[in-house]
Amino acid sequence: MTNPFQRRAKQDGRHTPNLWPVWLVAPAALLLVGAAAYGLYHGAESLLAKESPGKPVKVQDAISTTVTTLTLIGAVLAALYAYRKQLLDEGTSHRADAAQLTERYAKAAEQLGHDQAAVRLAGVYAMARLADDWPEQRQVCVDVLCAYLRMPYAVVPAEPGFRHGEREVRLTIIRTIRDHLQNPATSTTWCGLNFNFSGATFDGGDFSGSTYTRGQVDFSDSTFVAGRVDFSGSKFVGSNVDFTGSTFVAGRVDFSGSTYTRGQVYFNRSKFVGSMVDFNRSTYTGGQVDFSDSTYTRGQVDFTGSTFGGSRVDFNRSTYTGGQVDFSDSLFSGGQVSFNGSTFDGSKVYFAGSAFSGCQVYFNRSRYTGGQVYFNGSTFDGGQVNFDRSTFDGSKVYFAGSAFSGCEVDFGGSVFSGGEVNFANSMDISGTVSFQHSRVETSALINWGPFPAVTPDTRP
Repeated sequence: MTNPFQRRAKQDGRHTPNLWPVWLVAPAALLLVGAAAYGLYHGAESLLAKESPGKPVKVQDAISTTVTTLTLIGAVLAALYAYRKQLLDEGTSHRADAAQLTERYAKAAEQLGHDQAAVRLAGVYAMARLADDWPEQRQVCVDVLCAYLRMPYAVVPAEPGFRHGEREVRLTIIRTIRDHLQNPATSTTWCGLNFNFSGATFDGGDFSGSTYTRGQVDFSDSTFVAGRVDFSGSKFVGSNVDFTGSTFVAGRVDFSGSTYTRGQVYFNRSKFVGSMVDFNRSTYTGGQVDFSDSTYTRGQVDFTGSTFGGSRVDFNRSTYTGGQVDFSDSLFSGGQVSFNGSTFDGSKVYFAGSAFSGCQVYFNRSRYTGGQVYFNGSTFDGGQVNFDRSTFDGSKVYFAGSAFSGCEVDFGGSVFSGGEVNFANSMDISGTVSFQHSRVETSALINWGPFPAVTPDTRP
């Protein structure tokens, strides 16, 4: 049974007032006004009697005072009524706005699902404009655009499901997202939102100059198959960026000049199998960047001229079996860079001309079984560089022309069983280079340079 004294149930919509029924409010208001008038009349009569003791109080004076007071109260109530009416009008206006925005959302979503590319393009622009006009649901609109990129995508015309004009639609979505990530200070910025591109296929796209602040950016299990995907000049500040399990098959992916400050960036378990991936002149300060368990076969990955300062960068257990990975002329200062347990077997990996200053760099338990690794011309100044318990068996590892100054370099417990290791023309200046407990076999070709040679093990 409905309670007649219960307040009216709140209606759907925004800013809907929760009001009592009129039939209950009106009599209560009349009773309240009557009681107030009665009390005011007697109050005014008592007040006038105190001001003029011994004189009878004129009824007209009491009534005049009461009416004046009631008039003031009425004015206040009228103002409250006007304010209430304004709230009702605003509620009506907001509900109309909400209905219009919802209608626009449904229309844009319908356009994105259309068969014709031109209509889908219109849907992209409509959804982006709606995100700008609807801050409360901006994340939802961005989620729709990201979900479109995650849908199955046939790149080659001969593939089943190929749609003409689809590439332009996808490139437009990427370009639209980039345009909204340029300036975090604008009212329509999308910086700080979440972007889910997991499992998406990219054959091009421009994310250059974007700023990612806070939020989650997810490219996990994505595939970069062709074209150029440009992240150059992007800034990752305090955000979590995830490329875990991504595959770089062909084309070019450009992260050159990007900045990673605080936050976490994951490329672990990624596969570089033929594309050109460019991180040159990147800066890593604070936070964590994870490339662990990645595979490099064919293609080229370029970190030349990068700065690793105060962050933790992890390449542990990575495998280099082809192609080229280049860290030449990079600066490792502070923080920690780790290649523990990695396998170098067929790739060319360059650290030539790099400076290791005051940081900890780990190559512990790494295996050098093929290919070439270049440290020639590098500077080891302060900090620690550890190659302990590594195996050199088939690779050519060059330290020629390097300078060891005030740094601890540890090859302790390593095994030199084949290949070539070259320290020619290196300089040992006040640093510590240790080969303690290392084992050198006669099949290994080693140029010890300035370091005392380790006696080869001739045991069978």
